[in-house]
Amino acid sequence: MNVLHMRYAVEVAKAGSISKAAEKLLIAQPNLSRAIKELEEELGIAIFERSSTGMTLTPEGEEFLGYARKILSQIDEVDRRYKEGAAFKQRFSICVPRACYISEAFTRFSLGLSDDPAEIFYKETNSQRTLNNLLYADYKLGIVRYARDYDTYYQALLEEKGLVGEQITEFHYVLLLGRENPLAQKKEIHFSDLRPYIEIAHADPFVPSLSMAEVKKAELPDDIERRIFVFERASQLELLAENNKTFMWVSPVPQTLLDRYGLVQRVCVDNRRVYRDVLIRKQNYRLSALDRQFIAELEAAKNTCHITSV
Repeated sequence: MNVLHMRYAVEVAKAGSISKAAEKLLIAQPNLSRAIKELEEELGIAIFERSSTGMTLTPEGEEFLGYARKILSQIDEVDRRYKEGAAFKQRFSICVPRACYISEAFTRFSLGLSDDPAEIFYKETNSQRTLNNLLYADYKLGIVRYARDYDTYYQALLEEKGLVGEQITEFHYVLLLGRENPLAQKKEIHFSDLRPYIEIAHADPFVPSLSMAEVKKAELPDDIERRIFVFERASQLELLAENNKTFMWVSPVPQTLLDRYGLVQRVCVDNRRVYRDVLIRKQNYRLSALDRQFIAELEAAKNTCHITSV
């Protein structure tokens, strides 16, 4: 297999079109198109779907690109180490759900890094992408979140994929609110109290391979008429702090973050569903010193999440 052709495929996927990739690679478009076609014929798959708007990855292409990026990264590392005399780098990589206690742990972890060269990757995403990144994109650790009802499903899935999991924590979702939100002043909050408010929600389903309809049946009440979907935590925290008509379901939050943004967390008495955060890795992967350092911070951060009452 031609390594150069793999690099071409990676660049086309990044650019989204042959013309843009050819411009970046400084080669003629027909030559690039031919190289991609030869690679697809050699593999026996279609890496890209072609349309008038550009090139998008097929499911097989996305899987192949995961392997290709890993191979190219290793080749580049060999070049750096033996041809360029690069110094050894500490490496750490993890994919996680969007949870404040996990980001708190990562912040503390970063403060403990030595002065040695380091490459650290921290990606917030959903469970499906976490699994894909461990299997195909060379991430070493992941944290998946799911309702305890799905435990049997997840145990079978991890075993099938050659992964192992270790539970970090088990919890009920709580309500995250601005301090001036009228809900924050109630002594007892029910599902019905939430209907006039705007829910801030992450736009990712929790359970890979299940339909959105099935996921919604297992999640929290779906009778909220107004929602704002976000993909990262900074926006959600600003919205909750500034807009007193908003609320969000979250895993318990460290007090330091609540104080920083002027937020409170409250129990909803109707919510009884239990969720789990599970640390996953490949079965043959041995934890590094940095991995163990992060896990220790994760345990410490988890223990700082106390829920206050009015």
